Amino acid sequence: MSLNFIQQFFLKLFSIFFAMSVSVSVAIAPPATDDPIKPQDADNVKLVFAAFGDTQISNYMFDRYAVFGAAMEDLHASERMDAVIVAGDIAENGLAEEYQLVYDGLKGLENCRYIMSAGNHDIRLRSYNQVVERFTSFSNALNNNVDPVDSLSFSETINGYKFIVLGSDKATFEEAFISDEQLAWLDSELAAENGNPTFVICHQPLKLTHDLPNTWGNGTNLNAGSVGDQSDEIKEILLKYDNVIFVTGHLHTGFGDASYEIIEDKLHIVNVPALSIDNKDGKMNGSGLGYIVEVYDKEIIFRARNLETGKWLPEYDETIILK
Repeated sequence: MSLNFIQQFFLKLFSIFFAMSVSVSVAIAPPATDDPIKPQDADNVKLVFAAFGDTQISNYMFDRYAVFGAAMEDLHASERMDAVIVAGDIAENGLAEEYQLVYDGLKGLENCRYIMSAGNHDIRLRSYNQVVERFTSFSNALNNNVDPVDSLSFSETINGYKFIVLGSDKATFEEAFISDEQLAWLDSELAAENGNPTFVICHQPLKLTHDLPNTWGNGTNLNAGSVGDQSDEIKEILLKYDNVIFVTGHLHTGFGDASYEIIEDKLHIVNVPALSIDNKDGKMNGSGLGYIVEVYDKEIIFRARNLETGKWLPEYDETIILK
C-alpha cells in the first residue's frame, strides 16, 4: 500500500504510542507453535482458508493490535493457507493508517488469496467514493494487484470454488444497502455454479438469524443487527440454489449455538466471531477467535480455533454435508 506524507506521519505516531502502550500495559504472548494450522486430511482436502470478522484495527485502541498481531503469527505459521476471508469491519474508522496496519499483518502468505468484505465501520464515516477507492486499493495491494477489484461487491474462484462478496451500494451507518442490480448479479453468479459449493460473504447477517435481534442487544427491532431492508430478497435468492454457504460477521458473537444454522434444510449460514475484539453471547467468548475451513468433496468443516493462542477448539467445529 502507498500512503501520503500525512498518513505516514500519523502511522509513525501510532507506532510510537502503540509501542509505549504495549511496554507498560499489554502482555503479548506469541501463539503456540506445537499445533500449527494444517488440514486434517492433507491428501484429500480441496481448499483451506481462514475465516474471521471484525479485526477493527484502530489508531488508538492498542490492545486490538496485540491480539491481531498474535493471530497473524499463527496464520503465517500454517502449513497450508489457500485464502484468508475477513467478513467486514477491517478498520475501526476506515482510516488509511488503519488499513495499512492490517495490510502489514496479513500480507506475505504464500500462494494465498485475500478476500476482503467491507463492513459498516469501513464505510460509515466518509464519502462512498472514498470508501470504494480506499477499500479496493487495500484489497488489491494484498493480492499484488492480480485480478484486481473495483467495487465492494465482486466474485472470485479459488481452487474451483466461487466466493461472492456482497457490499453496500451506498454509504450507510449500520446496515447495508444492496441494490436491485447487485441482487440480480448475485442471482446470476449463483446460477452459473450449478450447485457447486459456493461461499457468499457479507458483513451483516440475515435478519432473525444467529439469535437476532437478541445478539444485537435489541429485542424489538426485527431488522436490528442484520443486513437491512434487502434481507428477505437476499435470502430468497440464496435459497434457490444448493450448497450455498452464507458467511457473515458483525455480531461479535463467540462460538456457540448462534454460530451455525441451516435454513429450510438447504441454506447454510455461518456467523464468524470477531478476531480482535472480545466476543460475547457464545459458549466460548474472548478475543482471537476464527475458523479454519477445510473443503472436501462431500463436506466442509469449519474448524474453530483461537488464533491468538494457536489452539484448536474442536468442541465448536461445524460440519456441513454437501448435496
